[in-house]
Parts: sequence; structure tokens; C-alpha cells
Amino acid sequence: MGEVRIKAGVVGGAGYTGGELLRLLLNHPNVEIAFIHSNSQVGKPVYEVHKDLLGDTELRFTGELQQDVDVLFLCVGHGAAKEFLEAQQLEPNIKIIDLSQDFRWNESLKESVVTGCGREFLYGLPELQRKAIKEAHNIANPGCFATAIQLALLPLAAQNLLTAEVHVSGITGSTGAGQSLSATSHYSWRSGNISNYKVLSHQHLHEIRRTLQSMQQQELQNINFVPYRGPFTRGILSTSYTLSNLSQEEAEELYTNYYSEHPFVSLSKSIPDLKQVVNTNKCLLHVQKQGDYLVITSLIDNLLKGASGQAVQNMNLMFGLDEQAGLRLKASAF
Repeated sequence: MGEVRIKAGVVGGAGYTGGELLRLLLNHPNVEIAFIHSNSQVGKPVYEVHKDLLGDTELRFTGELQQDVDVLFLCVGHGAAKEFLEAQQLEPNIKIIDLSQDFRWNESLKESVVTGCGREFLYGLPELQRKAIKEAHNIANPGCFATAIQLALLPLAAQNLLTAEVHVSGITGSTGAGQSLSATSHYSWRSGNISNYKVLSHQHLHEIRRTLQSMQQQELQNINFVPYRGPFTRGILSTSYTLSNLSQEEAEELYTNYYSEHPFVSLSKSIPDLKQVVNTNKCLLHVQKQGDYLVITSLIDNLLKGASGQAVQNMNLMFGLDEQAGLRLKASAF
């Protein structure tokens, strides 16, 4: 059996997630990029939009869709992925990895498959259902905050230990808001500033609740989430806490055992900082017992483990590759 070669197409390649995905795919040992679609940048060299790719590729954005690909990444905005698939007649053999929220959840709190546009999309959190992803044809890539928070709570849910309300606070960089400018993403507003938003109503709570409820036998209690906008460009730090009977040693053993076979999640003995995960596909976790509460700190890069890196991780699993192929990235320590 020869080396696996994957022809990939990218739709919506001009945004932040599209740019990060292209960086990964250009350096992936098993991937050839067939085309990069963008309605707004047709004909431009990719490196004129993603300046970090100067010298890496001569590819240009196109407005045409090619069908001779093995996998199609959708890096378009929320709502646009569904519209795109409804407007296209894609060959049924093309695998799809959607980075929007269009196919991430449905009303069933027990079902991780969403049907839409004539396809079934599996929720693509590898640390939850790696085996199913290997057999999937279409993937709904998880949200960034959803990834960080779920990875903090999966080991507890797996043992039916989420018996009380969970309180979460999380802060994200400006790239989490996308590339289009808004009042809260301008440098002059963001720098030296912080604010909360979508308090207790963030859209990622849907997929978080669905995942955790599907793992537990008893009714899941409230998950109270307060997100913050941070004065930095990328990365997410979330802190979750809930009442727990586990001791410090029992909690560490639980998390170590759960993630022992998952290469991108590591338990840190000391409290980690954001620079340790930025520019990587890692999630770093830290657990500590404070009185009756178990406190779990979770850190990821919102553009990589929270978006494009996880999409490549899913692609690797779907095509039978090493899960870490193209994702052995190093953080910048300084």
C-alpha cells in the first residue's frame, strides 16, 4: 500500500481560520491543495491576503469550485456553510469538514449526528469519539470555546461526576471574532481593555450541553458560562469549577487516565499560561481541589485546536493517517 495522498479544497480561504488551515495543509506531508475558493479575493495570490505564506505558495484564490478533491473544508461564516451546500451539487464521494456551527448540534441531547443538506455530519471532537470519526464521511468541527470547555469536563462526565452546576469563565483573543472589523475588534478598542459578552447565553453552550448530557446517565445541571474579550490576538483560557467529592490525587488520576491515549491533551502539574499553547494544536489542563470545589483550567489556541488544527486532526483520522501528521507545532515561548 502506497503513501496516502489527499487532494483538498478550501472554501472561504481568505479569513483567519482559512489562513491557518492553508498554513497547515501546505506543510502537511500527505496533502495537495487543489484550489482555494473565495468570493472576495478572486484572482489574488494567496500570499497577498495571508502574508505569512509569502514564499510558501503561488496559489491564487478562485471563484470556481472543483469536484476532483477528496476532502472539502468549509471555512465560511455561520449560516453560509448550509447555504453553500444547498447551492452546490457536490459529488457524494467528497468528504466535508465544516468549521462553522451549521451542523454542530440539534435538539436531541443524546445524538451527535446532525442531518443537513442531504448529508450526515458527525460532531468532530476526537477526544470524545475518535473511533466514529475514523468512519465518518462528514464532520462538524467543534467551536473554539466549546472545545476548551468540553476538554475540561469530559473526564468528569464520563464517570457521571457532573452532579452539580458548573461555573465557567473564559477569555479569548480578538481572532475569535473573525477577520471582519467590528467595534470590539479594532486595536484602539481592544488594546489594554477587557469586556464580557453573551453572558450565560453563548452559542457554544448548545454543543457543550449536548456532549456532556450524552455521556451522563443523570440530568445535567446548569452550565453557567461568562466569556470575555481579551487584549491579545489568539488563544483561549477557560476556568471551570464545580462541587466534587474527588480528592486532588483522584482528580489527577482521572484526567491522566482519560487522556492517556490522546496526543494533544496534557495535564500540567503547575498552572499553565497561554503562550504554551499558542501556535499549537495542544490543550493544556490543570486541575486543583479548592475546598469542596474542583477547579479545571483549560488552554488552547482558538485558531488551531479550536478551529483549523482540529479540522486537520479530524482529516487525519478520516483518512487513516497518523493523528498528529502536520500538527507537530511548537509554541513560541517568548
